[in-house]
Amino acid sequence: MAESVPSRPLRLLLVDDHAVMRAGLANMLNAREEFDVVAEADSGESALTLHQEHCPDVTLLDIAMPGMGGLECLRQLKQQSPDASVLMLSSSELEHDMHHAIDLGADGYITKTAMPPELVASILAVGRGELCISDEVSRRIKSYSATPQLTSREIEVLGLLRKGMSNPDIGLILGIKPRTAKAHVAAILLKLAAQDRAEAVARGFELGLLRP
Repeated sequence: MAESVPSRPLRLLLVDDHAVMRAGLANMLNAREEFDVVAEADSGESALTLHQEHCPDVTLLDIAMPGMGGLECLRQLKQQSPDASVLMLSSSELEHDMHHAIDLGADGYITKTAMPPELVASILAVGRGELCISDEVSRRIKSYSATPQLTSREIEVLGLLRKGMSNPDIGLILGIKPRTAKAHVAAILLKLAAQDRAEAVARGFELGLLRP
């Protein structure tokens, strides 16, 4: 995962109910020129409010929190701001959580066991509009279900891939930004274990997700 310094610091929202974890993360990230932690939330509820207030470039979101958990927060956040960039940073290594997070539109998923260089590279990748899933997480997501489960939006995107649409075309038709379309395409390739768009479409027909 190649690092490139953004033209301006990426504005970050940190969401974790553990104050010590949050403080340590904020100190580490603020010490780097690529990042600016603009807000910190200790719950899913406050994360939704702070996201609307600060419009961060990337939100780092934990899963296990009291009250509104990270997955429900992710669901509501993507409804509230469909183009929000969210990197799940969680202690959960459950395949269900990983699979569900990607289904809900997470732009990346890494665990808290990740080393700082991997975390930094992941945040930068998500900030560039890339889907950032480690090889280990990718393997576990693929093995979670023998039959890939695409969301209704991903099936829409797959149908447009069948027509040879580009990311900007998909974004225009669905009313989303090209980077969001790109993330949907990346998620489809991941779930269908496809190397490219053509293979994803072929897999779609094989699995009955597309009709002749």
